[in-house]
Amino acid sequence: MGLWSLESWFESKPASHAERCPSGLRSTLGKRVLGKLNRGFESHPLRHFGNPAVPPTAARRRSADTSLGMGAQPSLARPGVLRLIAVLSLVCAASTASAQTDASEAPEANPGRPTVSTPAALVPTGYLQFETGVLGAADSGEFSARYGLNEVMKFTVAPRLELLAGSEPFVHSVVGTQGQNAAGDVSLGFQAVAFQGEGVKPTIAFSYFHRAYAGEATDFDSGSTKNTGIVLVSTDISGFHFDVNAMFNEAVNGRAHRVQYGQTLSVSHALVGNFSLSGEISRFTQPFQHGNAIQNLWAFAYKARNTLVFDIGFSRGLTSSSTQWQAFTGFTYLLPKKLL
Repeated sequence: MGLWSLESWFESKPASHAERCPSGLRSTLGKRVLGKLNRGFESHPLRHFGNPAVPPTAARRRSADTSLGMGAQPSLARPGVLRLIAVLSLVCAASTASAQTDASEAPEANPGRPTVSTPAALVPTGYLQFETGVLGAADSGEFSARYGLNEVMKFTVAPRLELLAGSEPFVHSVVGTQGQNAAGDVSLGFQAVAFQGEGVKPTIAFSYFHRAYAGEATDFDSGSTKNTGIVLVSTDISGFHFDVNAMFNEAVNGRAHRVQYGQTLSVSHALVGNFSLSGEISRFTQPFQHGNAIQNLWAFAYKARNTLVFDIGFSRGLTSSSTQWQAFTGFTYLLPKKLL
């Protein structure tokens, strides 16, 4: 069943009144691009839409990282990847065209993609949200090129508790001259709000993820992790939305286990109309390489309606052990019918 069919079915049901999002929630891009789910569901976000002078509702990933294709990296511009992105865009456009839900009555999506940082605020209580994307990467110590699909599902079962599941169902990577198709990791977890802020008072939350299935796909520069704990802080100051994450990962390499630390800072701001821009800096230690993976990410988001947000962007590695280029595009879709 396509997104337009789901939306039409939901619209035939009695509409629920929109839930107002507290400080830390935004209707824009969210936590980093969910490439490998090991960075704490890096789904990258762009938060602010609408009038910059009005504090936006919070919205925001882990990651997965998804590809778009970049002129500077010919290997990313493969016809198959471009066709996949075109199909994805057509499906989302059809869904947008078919929607007739009154925007004032619809709940607001809280994207966690495409940034590495994840917002501290949760999806509206009782609603199910999908974050879908494609990511391409080039020039890494683990591979010369990598293209993958990623999916994150979020379901808030209580005002302060959200359940999450993330996966990479398909990854194509090139190592040297050899191509490989494989599935990525599957991770399950939760996020809980410890302090609900408002305005400049920050929202503070923590989350935990466990790798339920170890895929065979190649890893990104941050490596593979089995367990992840994250402290999340989100706030709005002078029309800008800030997401700060501190991550503590159990990195795994064969039988060896090490502690990996990560820090991210994402800043987003509304542009004209329903567009917004996000910039981010992130750092992850590499305990097995005795190095640091540092990247700078930029992404645009467009809110087609309250329940649908599109994103596109890229990131650049800043150290020799970082993946040098990543490009991604995707969308966040909130089912408009309340399930709980």
